[in-house]
Amino acid sequence: MVDIREVPESDIDRALELAYLVFHDRPEKEVRDKHHALLASCDRIGAYDGAALVGFMAAHDFRLSVPGADLPCPGLTFVCVAPTHRRRGVLTALMTQMLRRTAAAGSPIAALWASEAAIYGRFGYGSATTGATIEIDSTRPLALRIEPDRRPLRLLDPEEALAVIGPFHEAARAGRAGRPTRSAERWREEWLAEQDEEDEELSPPRIIVLGGAGEPIAGYVLYRTKPEDDAAAARVPGRVRVDELEADTPAVAAALWECVASLDLTGKVSAWGRPLDDPLLHFAADRDQVRVTAQFPALWVRLVDVRAALTARSWAAPVEVVLEVHDVRLPANAGRFRLKAGPAGATYENDHADSATADLALDVRELAACYLGGTRIEELALAGLVQEHTPGAAAALDAALRTPVLPHTSDEF
Repeated sequence: MVDIREVPESDIDRALELAYLVFHDRPEKEVRDKHHALLASCDRIGAYDGAALVGFMAAHDFRLSVPGADLPCPGLTFVCVAPTHRRRGVLTALMTQMLRRTAAAGSPIAALWASEAAIYGRFGYGSATTGATIEIDSTRPLALRIEPDRRPLRLLDPEEALAVIGPFHEAARAGRAGRPTRSAERWREEWLAEQDEEDEELSPPRIIVLGGAGEPIAGYVLYRTKPEDDAAAARVPGRVRVDELEADTPAVAAALWECVASLDLTGKVSAWGRPLDDPLLHFAADRDQVRVTAQFPALWVRLVDVRAALTARSWAAPVEVVLEVHDVRLPANAGRFRLKAGPAGATYENDHADSATADLALDVRELAACYLGGTRIEELALAGLVQEHTPGAAAALDAALRTPVLPHTSDEF
């Protein structure tokens, strides 16, 4: 039997050693120091077998944009169990304790990025956003169907960039659900770090903004470049990795994409973790030049307090449905509830009409997957994961959950 308790700061190095063992990693001292500083700012719990730390889990203190609101949302990270203690209930004990702590702290939702997609559904997490990798063949000019914004482009010094792009990013979070807050430390240690942690051959970050000096910017692109090796005595063009692109309008986005696609001595632009509804995919004139090369589940969301989560978000259309919700981890969420929601707000109360059948029956995992508006209830019903007892109930709930743009984040943690 393991003991689940808080991990003191003095045990952070032990936690890191466990994580590196589990994830088959051996980082240099600079990266270890960064990880240590990150965990020092997190909520930490561990599984101890006697004096040995055999399981670990940490949580960032985030807020997450949801439709119409911004909610406290711990972001789970460094989840690991020693190979000697797998399949002995250690992860379940850790997750149960973290969910209890989250509920006690008043956070209605929690989130994570899954290292293995098969693990977290059983703890009530649903895949709530999807990311795409987009590649541009930039050996020729980027063909566009719209006219780019021709206001000036400026290259920022990374040391000065945060003061300019940080507020723009924070304002943009409200426009798309699924985006966690970024502290100044995360900006500096991850997005604006001199050296990329995963690829040392990449350049330092480059930041280009659109807008004249002294004027508010209308968008920015953050990218790194990498030269390719010589091949057959002829230099192969290098590539551009776009880490983030934010824009007020499609014309601004077009100007920024055009800029990175026209960099000298490069022949390919890759952008990981873009939204599936990225405007580039529509205003690109040649979809053989701009291609989606991968698509993957990104942010996983857990509804810790279903009532608080549903009544906090905004609703696009009126709906009234009775939901039969299953939640084996947090029984307070389980039962039959009547959801009345619309543009004016929402209520979510116990339904006492015991003789009536619920309109929809679903696990809290499926409700979490749909919560941000990125997954349709009807799709899950067609997959047999939601039971629709009243025809049209799934479509009505989908219409109410709908958001103008898909939820999305590239903030992997």
